[in-house]
Amino acid sequence: MLEIHIRNRLKERPVLLMTHIVIGYPTLKTSLDLINTMVAAGVDLMELQIPFSEPIADGPVILKANQQALANGTRVADCFHVAADAVTGHSIPFLFMTYYNILHRFGVPAFVDKMAACGLSGAIVPDLPPEESQAYQAAMEAHQMAPVYIFAPTTADERMRYIAQYGRGMIYCVARKGVTGQATDFSKDLGSYLDRCRSATNLPLALGFGVKDAADVAFLTGKADIAVVGTQCLRILEEKGVAAVGDFIRDMRP
Repeated sequence: MLEIHIRNRLKERPVLLMTHIVIGYPTLKTSLDLINTMVAAGVDLMELQIPFSEPIADGPVILKANQQALANGTRVADCFHVAADAVTGHSIPFLFMTYYNILHRFGVPAFVDKMAACGLSGAIVPDLPPEESQAYQAAMEAHQMAPVYIFAPTTADERMRYIAQYGRGMIYCVARKGVTGQATDFSKDLGSYLDRCRSATNLPLALGFGVKDAADVAFLTGKADIAVVGTQCLRILEEKGVAAVGDFIRDMRP
């Protein structure tokens, strides 16, 4: 189970690293190379995003990656193949990150069955609230996979506690309002927000949206359990290539 893996890793490291890639960007082969490089560099778990035409939670960098992956002809079937290869080749947990339209078009039970067959540990579906996720919840529970739900700074304490009832594995804490890739102020206010998150759930906390360097990861020590790095990895990939992403991840390790 995802939560057990996270807690075991936290016995060895003060903060874990979770990276995020867009499958098919810039190519399917590069996606596989990037996965291998990230794992070799020491990431603890990874989000594999299925490219989508309207990724509403994502900023310009990840939006561009989605658009290019789709323009390259990347399909959901390709994403399942990449996920299966990743799980077979590595011992860390992999999660799909996607939007509900893809599950709906595929058929929710069939999509989750296929996830399980690939060996995925869970999924993050930002636009699927607990109130509308009964079929998804049931399918994920049947396969002992983690449906990861999201807290935001604007989420009221009572709402956090409600969401946490449905979450498994971890809670994904969005660092600020807005989309991925914008600047985040790693300050007292962020620490106070994470205190609220911690009070609402016993699940491990992952913090994403704006983590970009070792100083940000160090700030999260004792406040969150997982630092999520996405946009910055894609920037480095575009500017310097796959090997540079591995160097960047090694430099971020606490």
